Amino acid sequence: MNILVINCGSSSLKYQLINMDKEQVIAKGLAERIGIKGSVLTHKPAGKEKVVIEKPMKDHKVALSILLDVLVDEEYGVIKSMNEISAIGHRVVHGGEKFASSVLITDEVMEALNDCIALAPLHNPPNIMGIQACKEILPDVPMVGVFDTAFHQTMPKEAYIYPLPYEYYEKYKIRKYGFHGTSHKYVSERAASMLNQPIENLRIITCHLGNGASVAAIKNGKSIDTSMGFTPLEGLAMGTRSGNIDPAIVTYLMQKEGLTIEEINDVLNKKSGVLGISGVSSDFRDIEQAANKGNERAQLALKVFNYRVRTTIGAYVAAMGGIDVIVFTAGLGENSASNRKQICKELEFLGITIDDNKNNIRGEETVISTDDSKVKVLVIPTNEELMIARDTKEIVEQ
Repeated sequence: MNILVINCGSSSLKYQLINMDKEQVIAKGLAERIGIKGSVLTHKPAGKEKVVIEKPMKDHKVALSILLDVLVDEEYGVIKSMNEISAIGHRVVHGGEKFASSVLITDEVMEALNDCIALAPLHNPPNIMGIQACKEILPDVPMVGVFDTAFHQTMPKEAYIYPLPYEYYEKYKIRKYGFHGTSHKYVSERAASMLNQPIENLRIITCHLGNGASVAAIKNGKSIDTSMGFTPLEGLAMGTRSGNIDPAIVTYLMQKEGLTIEEINDVLNKKSGVLGISGVSSDFRDIEQAANKGNERAQLALKVFNYRVRTTIGAYVAAMGGIDVIVFTAGLGENSASNRKQICKELEFLGITIDDNKNNIRGEETVISTDDSKVKVLVIPTNEELMIARDTKEIVEQ
């Protein structure tokens, strides 16, 4: 069975074609600048050189048509016909309270997705466009929606309700939703498998650390809390996002700087985080390089980031009544030995001991804690596309 995984942005379409018999990626690629001059598709068949195709792509339907043609191309294709695509799995950012798991896409589901646009106005519309394009070109192929928010729908009410007038939750569904759910689910399941233990017996904290970053508390296989909230702005300091701040700062800055709603939103989402503190970059590699050269603001940015991650881990240990496993994943989590070390440094009281030699490994599945560490610390590269493909396969085979 071949599953096509689609992840649509406003002007992009990322894809993977996965053979689920072996769980192997047989092709992947990215269409960029959709609806913009200079549209380009970069296609990488497994075991072959990548192919770059420059063609106008006025919308996602055209982009999808081009990538499907590439998949069956005699020279650099990987399948003989569209009939070899058994199903399509779509990443959808926000499912609100309507979806606690992945679902087969129907007309009723499409209506519900449109209802969720208000909760994710930047992300859900392109996700919906991708689904509509697939429905037009491949109307007989079953499709599944996999939601970033779904995994966190198991949070108890005391974890997701904000201390605001309750009527705002009732009227506007203002609550914590959490994001990166597909990633947190994947790495927690892999951690249980690597340790050869039932996930139902484990208390796991997963740290998805990249330009966007979040931490999740996973008890007995279910998310009971996570750091991102109503939007991905809540929680940790991130690449350009502020994370948690005193809410009064927003109105204070608006008054002092004469900022509009759009301008303060831009400050919090695009000019803050480690970029705002360091003044160097939103890329942690650039910040680490500057910090190593003595840049004090870059050093401070890393300390703030690591402190926020560490204290969030501490809070989730309390929420779960203990901890068995910590997992680091995503760009920074998978590749930065120094940040992992600093995050764990003040957590020795939990029984965490890091093996420095193991910790120096980058981007590979490995246990980086010592054999006698009471809490196991793992690095697991995330694979959201495979998680989407697995959910899609399970649902279409029902």
